[in-house]
Amino acid sequence: MIKSILRSFYPAPLNTKPKEWLRASVGACVGVLTASMVCQYFYGIELALHLLGPIGASSVLLFAVSTGALAQPWSIVGSYFVATGSALIAVYLLGHSILSASFAVGLAIGAMCIFRCLHPPGGAVALCIVLSQTDLAQLGFYVFYPVMLNAGILLCCALVFNNLTLVRYPKMHTSSSADINHTNDIPPFERVGFNSDDLDAALSDIGEFVDVTREDLEGIIRSTEKHALRRSMGDIQASHIMSKDVLSGTPETTIKEAIRLLMHHSIKSLPILDSKKHIVGIVSLTDIIKYPASIRNSGALGLFGFKKNISLSDIMHTSVTCVTAAAHIVELIPLLSRQGLHCIPVLQNNEFVGVVTQTDLIAALHRDLMVHLH
Repeated sequence: MIKSILRSFYPAPLNTKPKEWLRASVGACVGVLTASMVCQYFYGIELALHLLGPIGASSVLLFAVSTGALAQPWSIVGSYFVATGSALIAVYLLGHSILSASFAVGLAIGAMCIFRCLHPPGGAVALCIVLSQTDLAQLGFYVFYPVMLNAGILLCCALVFNNLTLVRYPKMHTSSSADINHTNDIPPFERVGFNSDDLDAALSDIGEFVDVTREDLEGIIRSTEKHALRRSMGDIQASHIMSKDVLSGTPETTIKEAIRLLMHHSIKSLPILDSKKHIVGIVSLTDIIKYPASIRNSGALGLFGFKKNISLSDIMHTSVTCVTAAAHIVELIPLLSRQGLHCIPVLQNNEFVGVVTQTDLIAALHRDLMVHLH
């Protein structure tokens, strides 16, 4: 029992690298310095020093754990605003006292929860305002100005610095599964694994504050599933399952020739290569079907029914999703299912060496399943 309690005090390992520690440290230093200097310029050194504590605490969240739910823009702006309002209410009712400060913090936490802007330094903002009987107290309702100025400056620093150092901020709310077929059907990954309702139910079971965004939590779980699947499936790489004798076209190949190749060999996509076997595009049957319809409805040639000798360079997709020959099969599964791709070109030293199709993937998964069953 005692060992278990003592073990709980042992610090958990950090899953970040020293490079990230340095980045966060520099960012926090820049943010605190900038906010403090601007506040000092407009309101003087004494008032700037009174509000320095919450700014320092906020900088830890905005620069060190910027993906957390407590570090998002609405969290800092909303919390500073409601904490200031809570402090003014506490001062009005109870004056400047320890009881008033305690009441202000409790009121601020409740308000932050209601307005979904929980941010720990908000409690410090309330304390600073209540316990300051000189500079901040004299401002009355005008205390909102320096407080919100600090919040705005620090937030601007976080937006600029984090994104310049390749840390996306703020955290974007994105859907985990794209609706590629534009139907109401449940995405394939959610039919056999956990879905959005399951995640909501799990968070409801916890019933406590969790400093992680819902999207990050889903990403962590799916990443864990991927690593577990990769461990169980062994070292199956794209080079092991890809089709090597692959038909391809060039930018100069005509649509007529492309249709002949696709129909004769019963394939859905045609990689487009240049003279050095570098992939420069890809064309599918769908692309070919859509294109003639679009030119028939526009332009003088379309009105009179004339047809151009169209080459694949006119309709091919130049942004092609590719994988390396060493890519693990687990990396291919979401590309061929969730993103709706029919085939993925495989590169080795930037040279096209084959494709992995949905059929290749199904055959490999079936073989792996049979091995585990035996």
